[in-house]
Amino acid sequence: MAETQVAIIGTGNIGTDLMIKVLRLSRVLKMGAFVGIDPASDGLRRAERLGVPTTAGGIEGLLALPQFADIDIVFDATSAGAHQHHAALLKAHGKRTIDLTPAAVGPYLVPAVNGDAHLDELNVNMVTCGGQATIPIVAAVSRIAKVHYAEIVASIASKSAGPGTRANIDEFTETTARAIAEVGGAERGKAVIVLNPAEPPLIMRDTVYCLSDDADTGSIARSIETMVEEVRRYVPGYRLKQQVQFERIDAGSALRIPEMGRSFTGLKVTTFLEVQGAAHYLPAYAGNLDIMTSAALQTAEKIARRMQAGAAA
Repeated sequence: MAETQVAIIGTGNIGTDLMIKVLRLSRVLKMGAFVGIDPASDGLRRAERLGVPTTAGGIEGLLALPQFADIDIVFDATSAGAHQHHAALLKAHGKRTIDLTPAAVGPYLVPAVNGDAHLDELNVNMVTCGGQATIPIVAAVSRIAKVHYAEIVASIASKSAGPGTRANIDEFTETTARAIAEVGGAERGKAVIVLNPAEPPLIMRDTVYCLSDDADTGSIARSIETMVEEVRRYVPGYRLKQQVQFERIDAGSALRIPEMGRSFTGLKVTTFLEVQGAAHYLPAYAGNLDIMTSAALQTAEKIARRMQAGAAA
């Protein structure tokens, strides 16, 4: 099968890990360019050693590369603010763009939930690492019972959060909350991120709380377990930390949800997750890195196969 050339903008933790995944794992994609703004960055130096074409000229440097015309898909692993500028330029050149920032210029895409949607869009958004880890769980509950409110807490090792991640904290919470509703199916979503400075660094942990209509708990548990296996197909280190927990809330103990302006009765579903990284770039504790880049790689390969099938038709 012919390979589809891709470029990655952003030479930090996420961009470098994604580059290594493309080189090691993909039979569909080929690295066409690795793009940064700091010629001394570890990511650019590593790309050069691996024989990947590089530029430290940012998006303008990418556009000036002679091989830019042959690149079909561009990953943006910079920041939400930078992506607004990049998206406009790449759209003008007709390039498919996979956005790994919380900018959300294009529609949200979570492979295990709506992975076949939006593949013809010029720009798709991978939400956030917390969103990729938790939205599948919200969706798994939603297909059994109506979810009125879902709240997620993503805890990641401080060492796995580079400058781009730290610059995007506000956008992380806002984008993840919106995607919990739009993709996960909850009526309302809320997201919290914790950068844990513990030494040695702790593995990524996620807690998902869903407040839903009452339903059969066995059916919900099985739906969640099936969804976990679906995510594990492209993120092997994704797993349930313990059994799903359930609590029935009656009128006498109704929960007041400030974000919804009303009290809640029904079923509280609590899911504890752990995400171990593949250690392609950072150590295994950086599951937040791995789930984001694995989801982006999965999406790019689907887009590439779709493009190749269209070209062959």
